[in-house]
Amino acid sequence: MDLYKELSALRCFTYSDMIQLTDSASSAQWQIRDYLEKGYIERVRRNLYAVISMETEQPIPSRFQIASRITDDACVSHHSAFEFYGYANQVFYDVYFTTEKTVLPFDYDGVHYQPVLWRDNTGIVETNTGVRVTSLERTVIDSIADFTKIGGLEELLRCLALIPSLDENKLLEALEMHNRSQLYQKAGYILEACAEDLALSDEFFSKCVAKSSSSKTYLFDKQDDFVFHKKWRLYAPADLKKIIDKGVDDYDAV
Repeated sequence: MDLYKELSALRCFTYSDMIQLTDSASSAQWQIRDYLEKGYIERVRRNLYAVISMETEQPIPSRFQIASRITDDACVSHHSAFEFYGYANQVFYDVYFTTEKTVLPFDYDGVHYQPVLWRDNTGIVETNTGVRVTSLERTVIDSIADFTKIGGLEELLRCLALIPSLDENKLLEALEMHNRSQLYQKAGYILEACAEDLALSDEFFSKCVAKSSSSKTYLFDKQDDFVFHKKWRLYAPADLKKIIDKGVDDYDAV
């Protein structure tokens, strides 16, 4: 059972991992078939396997560890990154991950693994638990860029309300990575609503204003009660904090 112990330390593994452990492709193929039949491992998807606990008969790896091994460059992101850091208001049954590779969504052990747009290697954190995850600051900017597709505005605001502080330089690095002037407008508007709680300075918002588009835009699809925010040249809700107080409402973009 020494091999099982080595696999348990990996938690989840690929065919290449098994070749390294058994020293040959044929041995790796035989061992995978044998362990699948015995219930020691389960196939997560093509070329990815989860080790099963002998005690609980449940997969050993967390969903974040699985998502980090889907491809060589896979990285937990967006709302799932908020969940990993402990700053999510809700726990989703979807795990979002970024990868440059073409990967179809798939389900495993009651969880839906959903690839999202790959952008860059900027702000990716390698943890000692085998999880690759976007930095908290990149997670914030990615989520502002994509909130209409992932989680919705209300959930994003509730996640932001749980964060104690953010690094301004890392936020600016993430914004520069996206390289979209309209995102500076949207990020500036949203983060300004919780500037004091997040310990963000006036200088940060001045930089966002300077990088913003000269064109007027909408935070998301036009709503009847949008107002124009001159500073950000943005049509958006008058008061973001009221959205949280209301609970689930028309602003929820899930």
